[in-house]
Amino acid sequence: MRAAVLEAVGQAPTVREFDEPTRDVVRVSLAGCNPVDLALASGEMGDPVIPSVVGKEGIGRTADGTRVYFDSPVSPFGSWAELAQLDPDLAFEVPDDVDDDLAVALGIAGLAAWLPLTRHADVSAGQSVLILGATGIVGNIAIQAAKILGAGRVVGAGRDAAALQKARELGADAVVQLGTDDDAAALKSEVKDGYDVVVDLIYGDPFLAALDATTVGATLITVGQGAGTPAIPFAKLMGRTHVGHMNNLLPASVMRQAYAELVGLASEKRLTVETTRYSLDDAEKAWDAQADSPHVKIGIAP
Repeated sequence: MRAAVLEAVGQAPTVREFDEPTRDVVRVSLAGCNPVDLALASGEMGDPVIPSVVGKEGIGRTADGTRVYFDSPVSPFGSWAELAQLDPDLAFEVPDDVDDDLAVALGIAGLAAWLPLTRHADVSAGQSVLILGATGIVGNIAIQAAKILGAGRVVGAGRDAAALQKARELGADAVVQLGTDDDAAALKSEVKDGYDVVVDLIYGDPFLAALDATTVGATLITVGQGAGTPAIPFAKLMGRTHVGHMNNLLPASVMRQAYAELVGLASEKRLTVETTRYSLDDAEKAWDAQADSPHVKIGIAP
C-alpha cells in the first residue's frame, strides 16, 4: 500500500510502498494532521518506531463497511496510508451527515477542546471562560463549545490579530491580543471579577498571565505547551485547581461518548471548523504546513 513513512527521527515522512496491516484493518478515506505527529517524529515524546507510517487519527471504513473515526492506530500502521490497523476500543462510528473533513477535525482537536470543558470543569451556569491560544483549531472549537455548554462571558486570547478576529466571529464575547507589556492586565480588563475557567492551549508566560487574571476557586486546564514551561510560584496556585489534560489518559468509553456528543452537534450544524486537504503524494507539503502552525485543520487524502 502507499503510505507516508517516517524513515529517520526528525525528518518529514517519505511516501512509498509499505506492508499492509493484516488485522483490524480500516480503509482510510481521510487522515488527520496534528502537532503531535511532528512531536512524535522528532523524538520529543520518546523514540519513534523506524520505519513506521505517521498519523494518529483518521476516518475510514472497516471490513464490514462501518464508517468510523479512529484514534491512535496500532504502530507501525499509522493513518497516513491507504490502510491502517485500528484499535477497536478507539474506533467510533461517524454519522453519514458529517463529512470526513469535519469528522476528523472533531477527533484529536475536538476532544482536546470538549473534554476539558465537560470532564474537568463545569461552565453550564454561566461561568466566565478564557481560551488561551484561541487562534488555533482547538481554540476555535473550544470557543464554540464553551458557548454551547452554557458559559457566560467567553474571551479568546492569542497573538495573531487576524486569527483573533475569526475567534470573535465564532462566538467569543471579546478577544485579547497577547504580547503586550502587561498581558495579565489586558486579560483582567475583560472579566473584572476574574475568570472561573481557563482552557490553556499554550502554557508558558501566557499561562502565568492567565493565572493572575483568575478568581479564587478557578479551574485551569492545560492542554498544550507550545509557549514553553513557566516557573509557577506556589502562592499563585493557592485557591485554584490546575489540571494537565491529555485525551488518551481518559478511558476509551469517555472519549467515545465525547466524540458522539461532538458529531451530534456537528449534525445539528452547531459546530464549524475550517479545514483543508492535501493528497498523500503531497504529504511533505502537509507536514511543512503543520509546522508553520496553520489556523486550519489539515487532512490527508490517500
